[in-house]
Amino acid sequence: MITPEQAVDAVNERFGRHPGCRALHAKGTLCAGTFTATPEARRLTRAAHMQGEPVRATVRFSNGSGDPDEPDYKPDVRGMATKLYLPDDTRTDIVAQTAARFPARTPDAFIEFVRAMEPGAGQLWRLPRFLLRNPRALPGLRAGAAAIKPPASYATMSYYAIHAFRWVDASGGARHVRYRWAPEAGVQALGAKEAKERGRDYLQYELRERLGRDPIRFALELQIAADGDPVDDPTAPWREDRETLRGGTLEVTGLDTGRETGGDVLVFDPTRVVDGIELTNDPVLRFRADAYAASVERRSGATR
Repeated sequence: MITPEQAVDAVNERFGRHPGCRALHAKGTLCAGTFTATPEARRLTRAAHMQGEPVRATVRFSNGSGDPDEPDYKPDVRGMATKLYLPDDTRTDIVAQTAARFPARTPDAFIEFVRAMEPGAGQLWRLPRFLLRNPRALPGLRAGAAAIKPPASYATMSYYAIHAFRWVDASGGARHVRYRWAPEAGVQALGAKEAKERGRDYLQYELRERLGRDPIRFALELQIAADGDPVDDPTAPWREDRETLRGGTLEVTGLDTGRETGGDVLVFDPTRVVDGIELTNDPVLRFRADAYAASVERRSGATR
């Protein structure tokens, strides 16, 4: 199995080494906000941030590339990482992306996919080889075509937290839950020509302008897994016929200019969970903490 350091090396080889930047999702904007859970969320989990009291949030919108100079109009998966600050000063993270499914079942397969997507003539044989070795990736790549279209705004995309988590309620009852952020503004994408006309950094500028007018709101939608659903496979499709509840509202109120300055290092890690929410055996999910630790040490010299 590939090591976290080898995984970061492969990503850096694909996108280049950019001191001080994340290996992936290198270009992003930090925002501040609050999250308020619904009674439905409280019924599903005893987690402190899901009990209904507003909690402070840090949100980072980003492009998926590891190149911080990538133009916003380029087709790419977009990210929305959210850090929630609980009343007892602990923290928990929700890491989401515009693609509803991950392209690979294991860390090794994901790195193979990263290498296969290297631009150039070699992609003509690397990508078919990857798909031959990982046939379950093809439906997800087809379904994710809309997810890489340039959005009108970071505020007009749905973001999926791809992994399932085990939610435990106050009485010890448990069920597996997947979640996604649904934009209050609705989903709006742009054509390639219009996006390019808006400029290299149009998403960053638009976000600042939008927050200068009004808060941005997302609903946290909770999808409850049924018996037999694959809860440890991030390539598995989301079943639209599964019970879905509204778990809360995230209100993004403005830019956060106080974080990631000086020696401050901010890491969004989906394995950072609290009592009432547990990890599955999803191999990609389990790998992420160590990969992030390797990445953050490389970009900042700090340990996680």
